[in-house]
Amino acid sequence: MTELKMGKTYDPKSFEEKIYQQWEDTKAFEANVNSEKEPYTIVLPPPNITGQLHMGHALDHTLQDVLIRFKRMQGYEALWLPGTDHASIATEVKVLEHLRNTEGISKEELGRDKFLEHAWAWREEYGGRIVNQMKKLGNSCDWSKERFTLDEGCNKAVTEVFIKLFEKGHIYKGYRLNNWCPDCQTTLSDAEVDHEEKVGNFWHIKYFIKDSDEFLEIATTRPETLIGDTAVAVNPDDDRYKHLIGKTCILPIVGRELPIVGDHYVDIELGTGALKVTPAHDPNDFEIGKRHDLEQIIVMNEDATMNKLAGKYEGMDRYECRKALVKDLEAADLIVQIKPHDHNVGTCYRCHTVIEPMLSDQWFVKMDELAQPANEAVHNGDMKFVPERFEKTYFSWMDNVRDWCISRQLWWGHRIPAFYCDSCRKVHVSKEMPDVCTACGHTNFTQDPDVLDTWFSSALWPFSTLGWPDKTPELDYFYPTNVLVTGYDIIFFWVARMLFSGLEQMGEVPFKDTLIHGLVRANDGRKMSKSFGNGIDPLDVIDQYGADALRFMLCTGNSPGNDFRFYMEKVEASRNFANKLWNASRFVLMGLEDNDYSLTGNESLELSDEWILSKLNATIEEVTTNLDKYELGIAADKIYEFVWDEYCDWYIELSKKRLYSDNEEERVTVQKVLVKVLKDIVKLLHPFMPFITEEIWSHLPNTKNDLIISEWPVVTEKHTNASKEKEMTLIMNAIRNVRNVRIEMDVKPSRKAKIIVLSTEEISSLFSTNSGYFEALASASEIVIETEKSNIPEDAIAVVTEGAELFLPLADLVDFTKEVERLEKEKAKLESEVERVVRKLSNEGFVKKAPDKLIDAEKEKQAKYQEMLDNVVERIEAMKSKM
Repeated sequence: MTELKMGKTYDPKSFEEKIYQQWEDTKAFEANVNSEKEPYTIVLPPPNITGQLHMGHALDHTLQDVLIRFKRMQGYEALWLPGTDHASIATEVKVLEHLRNTEGISKEELGRDKFLEHAWAWREEYGGRIVNQMKKLGNSCDWSKERFTLDEGCNKAVTEVFIKLFEKGHIYKGYRLNNWCPDCQTTLSDAEVDHEEKVGNFWHIKYFIKDSDEFLEIATTRPETLIGDTAVAVNPDDDRYKHLIGKTCILPIVGRELPIVGDHYVDIELGTGALKVTPAHDPNDFEIGKRHDLEQIIVMNEDATMNKLAGKYEGMDRYECRKALVKDLEAADLIVQIKPHDHNVGTCYRCHTVIEPMLSDQWFVKMDELAQPANEAVHNGDMKFVPERFEKTYFSWMDNVRDWCISRQLWWGHRIPAFYCDSCRKVHVSKEMPDVCTACGHTNFTQDPDVLDTWFSSALWPFSTLGWPDKTPELDYFYPTNVLVTGYDIIFFWVARMLFSGLEQMGEVPFKDTLIHGLVRANDGRKMSKSFGNGIDPLDVIDQYGADALRFMLCTGNSPGNDFRFYMEKVEASRNFANKLWNASRFVLMGLEDNDYSLTGNESLELSDEWILSKLNATIEEVTTNLDKYELGIAADKIYEFVWDEYCDWYIELSKKRLYSDNEEERVTVQKVLVKVLKDIVKLLHPFMPFITEEIWSHLPNTKNDLIISEWPVVTEKHTNASKEKEMTLIMNAIRNVRNVRIEMDVKPSRKAKIIVLSTEEISSLFSTNSGYFEALASASEIVIETEKSNIPEDAIAVVTEGAELFLPLADLVDFTKEVERLEKEKAKLESEVERVVRKLSNEGFVKKAPDKLIDAEKEKQAKYQEMLDNVVERIEAMKSKM
């Protein structure tokens, strides 16, 4: 017997870090162009360098790692390409905070070049933190190909795409109303605006018709923008206001004349049917303004304070101005009424500041022509959503997509490759600063100060990371990728943009499938958040339970597209499962010699051997199918059931008699089956629980390579045996039913009992031949076959099971002398209770004073105890008659 080097207890801290280092040292994660293998590619959604691993990352990365490990073991050249995102807004905010706290300086005081030096230094110091955290989780990414969305190669790709789209007319600069974040001090695309329910009011304000006592009652939720009104609009079909179209009204407080225009945008049924028009501060008003050639008056600064056009309100914050203006309107008797009104308000997705629509010159991607092929790709199945229902989410955005504002008023990011002639202001879009202006011949230029939206570079991720715009071997081999794994919350931000970018630049979809997962929520269903105090750090969970327990918990019970509730009890259950596997593996390994233990096909197999090998085949086939269909939760559940129920609770228990047998042939045969099944178990489980499986694998016989690069198990046809599965199922059901009866009767496992079988000759023979299984797991002393029911003792306990009736002689189950002693004690207790209640009800003082309800309760107790006493007396008499 060889010395067992596997630890006595499951301690993930003792091997997880060591195993990860082993994988890195052997370059197990690396994938290269290989003409002899089919590629399988996943690009990691790049986490922000400002962030640290949260439970959403843990779920997202675990699902990807399961798929990549599965395909690697299936023989694919499996590339999981990692990287991080420069995250323009988030990183700039972090760096600015750092500068304020450490040096008390602003970026303007530093200047652009110096600020960027600080930003890159911050990235060097903190940017790799999340990568190290990913390794703790077990991510098997090819770190040799790690990319950064702001690295030289990605910048080259971004510049190339910008120029190509500009030359095709898909990128333009325009003066338009945009989403502006007063806190981040930059524009945002529509997809970067979250909508939150806010408590507010409708202020109904009088706009008097010029030279008249008549007024229009106009309701607004934003009275501070009133100063920028340049018209009032009514529907030309509204009989209430037709006569006013073409006239003017007086802007309250300000006194400016406003034209009254007719526009079909105005909803006759909504509010008062009259609309204040502020083209510079509302997107709908902006469109009305364009149709009627209205003036655009900007009344706010970029920090959402009121500007000089706001008159006496200049310098006030927008909400401070609102209060002051409403107070002035009330003083002038210009408020008709104030109605409470809760409404959705646009907020910045980063800082949650309320967005301010602002007019400015910005760069846009013209979406109509780019969106069409991206829509067709989903319609015709070139790219499929899993689950399919997320097609609706995708189309709801793409069918109504507006031009994408891509310029950001930041310094950290891909600077826009546009250069303005200092003389004539002509725009030149090029990779480098031009030598001479093509319009006026001037030679001095200024580059556009803005950077591109972070999502512009992220949209190119599937091909820019593989070397595009250069025609690299990696790009040719690994593109298009196979699947994108991501949450439903960034379908708009990222999935759609990668799709149209891949089609435009590469001529084919960037990935064939998009696997959508839900969000990880707290156990009460709320979103996990620091502000709610319910966030759980996955690194803390890993430290306490190990990475495998966390990973397995995130997979089990999880289904594509659905939100997932996090329960620490489930993590504990997953650790218990790991512990069960660890102990089972130690048990299998303890009796092994330094031999091969491979099945040759010449072994004499028992029914339980044939059954477990056939069930293993079924599990391999089902799990493989589930993983190919992205049913990772179902696959994990099936492995769990096979390991816990069939391998550990049944097969290992049934194997013990032969393992301790003096018959060497029997012992070696069962050891071979135990090892064969255990090897395939750790292979099936490896994508979900990579650390424990690799550790167990290292102790198994005849394992030359690391598990991570071993072959995925396949069905061994000769071991598939439906008839043996059926036979074993009959025996297992019979054993379960016998055990249930024994539990109900409180019979200890150590007390053996005869099992009498009444059935067909076939089933009787089956049970008799495999009587050892009943002896091992049903505490049977022997199996007795009967053909006539009359031969069975009348007091035998009947057990109904599929295909047979089983009987357990009562005398085998019960020690009559001890049972009578127990029942006599029970009888004495019940007699005491009956006597106590009778005494109470015989007490005249109690009966007179006690409420009827209490007396009835005591009478019920008397009846209950008397009935229980009668039953006990009857059982004592029955037991004594059998002694």
